[in-house]
Amino acid sequence: MRFICFLSFLTVVTFPAIAQDDLYPDYRSKREIFTRIIEKDIRSDIAAFSMGGIEESVGKLPLRSLPVKATGADFIKFEGEGIEVSIKAGVFEPLKHKLGYYDEKYLVKIDNKPFFGDYSKIPRTTIQEVRVIINRDTIYVPQAALSDLYNPIFTYKERGVEKSYNNVFISGDGKRMYIYMLKRETGGSYEVTWIFQDKKYLKRVVDFGFLK
Repeated sequence: MRFICFLSFLTVVTFPAIAQDDLYPDYRSKREIFTRIIEKDIRSDIAAFSMGGIEESVGKLPLRSLPVKATGADFIKFEGEGIEVSIKAGVFEPLKHKLGYYDEKYLVKIDNKPFFGDYSKIPRTTIQEVRVIINRDTIYVPQAALSDLYNPIFTYKERGVEKSYNNVFISGDGKRMYIYMLKRETGGSYEVTWIFQDKKYLKRVVDFGFLK
């Protein structure tokens, strides 16, 4: 079913024929992509819901997920099983950052780092905060795992119904939690999964350049 949905997604998205590599270099690192995950349990879990793991998803059962509690133009909240998760956006202020251009036209670095989210263009929004509350214990995703991610999309409408590509998944043993966000964009979408284990932030997985 996931594969069928993935193919349907491809059929409704059209993109320019010119590849970004023909216009500007892509400096974004692949150190955090799905295929670099070495932990078998985490890799198996993420394969069940991510685009990066679509080739390894065959035969895997879906993970249980938390329902969306509330949404707005700049936030989304999930709640269930004694867990609350919120993702909040902020406004990108170009004058407060060092912008690095290629050929004086294409933005390829922000504060000397490549970034995700409409790569080559000035971002409009940031991911200001990702907060998790588990049985009254509050955990935040470190800013280092947010600062290069831009222009999040929390919801979209399909036939008048509000939906979201984002989700919060719980591993079968209940020890790990995955906060997932997909950003559709022309030229190659990106997705990020923030991983928590035993009430602690562990790391993130970022895949990009698919769905061109």
